[in-house]
Amino acid sequence: MSDPVLVFIHGPTAVGKLTVAREVAELTGFRLFHNHLIVDALTAVFEFGSEPFERLREPMWLAVLHDAACAGISVIFTFTPEKTVSPDFVAEAVDAFERVGGKVVFVALTSATEVQDARIADESRAAFGKLRSVEIQRHLRANGLMDYPHLPHSGLTIDTGVSSPRAAAQTIVRHFSLSTANASPS
Repeated sequence: MSDPVLVFIHGPTAVGKLTVAREVAELTGFRLFHNHLIVDALTAVFEFGSEPFERLREPMWLAVLHDAACAGISVIFTFTPEKTVSPDFVAEAVDAFERVGGKVVFVALTSATEVQDARIADESRAAFGKLRSVEIQRHLRANGLMDYPHLPHSGLTIDTGVSSPRAAAQTIVRHFSLSTANASPS
């Protein structure tokens, strides 16, 4: 068994992180840990951005990532950088994986704001209670509420406005030499 890998896919809202992550999971057998799994669990009880929501979200993400690494499970994690997330979260996520021998690679997804705005209302976003309002997205952008401290860079940025999800996933797998050998143990 190879050391577990954390593929940390990040980018703005409606850039295609989950869609690309699903393709990477299909190609590699890695487990997909979409950040909204925790967000949705917490918003079932607490309002987004509330004190309990913010206090619980990151420790839950980190616990899953750390325990996956301890179990030798390779994971794809999707992340939308925004101001309610602690500036220390990304470093803590890297530490949670690397301190038990895992490897972390970062993939930045981008696209023109017009592409993101066109995708935001897509019905597929409703399944996870994701933001679906162009007006709110534009407000968040204009007011710097989607700004986040610099994220580590592994040398790969993909424009999902010009690359299909499958092509993006193939690029990720090739760029980082990911294979089923890194996949989760049965």
